[in-house]
Amino acid sequence: MESLDLTLVWAGIIGFAVMAYVVMDGFDLGIGILFPTLQVGEERDQAMNSIAPVWDGNETWLVMGGGGLFAAFPLAYAIVLPATYPLIIAMLLGLIFRGVAFEFRWRDPRHRPVWDVAFSLGSVVAALAQGMTLGAILQGITVENDAYAGGWLDWLSPFSVLTGLAVVAGYALLGATWLVWKTEGSSLRHAQTMAWRLGIMTLVALAAVSAATPNLHYEYWRRWFEMPGVLLTAQVPLLVAITAAILFWSLRRGHERLPFLMALALFLLGFVGLGISLYPYVVPPAVTIRDAAAPTESLRFMLVGALVIIPLILTYTGWAYWVFRGKVGTHGYH
Repeated sequence: MESLDLTLVWAGIIGFAVMAYVVMDGFDLGIGILFPTLQVGEERDQAMNSIAPVWDGNETWLVMGGGGLFAAFPLAYAIVLPATYPLIIAMLLGLIFRGVAFEFRWRDPRHRPVWDVAFSLGSVVAALAQGMTLGAILQGITVENDAYAGGWLDWLSPFSVLTGLAVVAGYALLGATWLVWKTEGSSLRHAQTMAWRLGIMTLVALAAVSAATPNLHYEYWRRWFEMPGVLLTAQVPLLVAITAAILFWSLRRGHERLPFLMALALFLLGFVGLGISLYPYVVPPAVTIRDAAAPTESLRFMLVGALVIIPLILTYTGWAYWVFRGKVGTHGYH
């Protein structure tokens, strides 16, 4: 362990946790975003049943990402949270409302329309807040003397709104392709139609964010377009184009699992692009991961626990998805 660069290891662990959250909670937030387009009754019940066994476990990764940032990079945590408090509060309230609505729509059928609205609105707010938080970090945070020195609304800008809408569209695409995989009948047909539309919307949003990001800071532009680095970074948009082509081809051919995997691949490529822009900064343009890292002894101590806990989480998560791997009907999996 002495030869390990523990700062990089922990940056990788937190990056993995964030990506795992986006992958796993993204599709059930996406189902909430799509909820108003689903017919009351069978379509909505199928959608809810498809995520019922896994939705709360998916949020484990959000806790791990936030807790890991606090423990491994406390300076970054102390700067990012004050800079984005309204967004973080909005996200947590959205997650609370959708969680409560998820349970109460079954227990209180007399008020089910109200809970459906709460479920959908909470999902939209949580997704929008997550995307705007990403935009706020990318556009830069004002730091003086290792503390946030900006204003209450510095996070609000056209760029952060754009990234927020892009994440909403992307999550909705994940939700639609999940329903293509998991549902049948009218729910399946509706999901296929929505996946086409949302695929186009997501690609347009991704292109807009990708075009705007290099103009935020010269450092971003340099990493993407200066030689010889451009020979590597150019592979990211190329892979996005290939992935998008496979996504639409698989939808046209009626595949049910492949569209979801391609939607996940689009998010993974977006995450790679984000890493290219940000590295080595955790709070651009002022604080790098090494500036923000906890003492080596702390990182080493926490790594021992992480090497035990992460495989356990992956094991029980994988087992849950395996058990509930089939199609879902109105009354549950079959």
